[in-house]
Amino acid sequence: MQVILLEKVENLGDIGTEVDVRAGYARNYLIPQHKALPLTPANMKKILERRAELEAEAGRILAGALAFKEKLEGQTLTLVAKAGPEGRLFGSIGPQDIVDRIQETLAVTLERRHIRLTDGPIRELGEEEVTVHLHTDVEVKIMVRVVAED
Repeated sequence: MQVILLEKVENLGDIGTEVDVRAGYARNYLIPQHKALPLTPANMKKILERRAELEAEAGRILAGALAFKEKLEGQTLTLVAKAGPEGRLFGSIGPQDIVDRIQETLAVTLERRHIRLTDGPIRELGEEEVTVHLHTDVEVKIMVRVVAED
């Protein structure tokens, strides 16, 4: 199915790009999330008329993500968890735990989907670098330190 993008979509294209995607991806994700419209002459005309407005909105979103990156950059979060004598956690530290700690510490709003844990949930004491994906063009790395509960 051919669609025209209303915003930049990671690994797909930029605003106004005509792309060919699977019909299910278009119907179930891109169109309902207002990220794309079906490629028709009427929609092409609509996009050409609104392109400046869409690009200005995308610029505002990017600026917000960059400002948010500055707040997070260089941060080290400390999480307290129960652990055994070998340093293994009873349970694990997942994206939601990290989001909750960021919101407590920095008083900013994040969602679980922004946190990228490369090796899955954290299951041991120590430090691990975590990627926070704020925008298709903006990522920031923070350190998460997990310490044992006394």
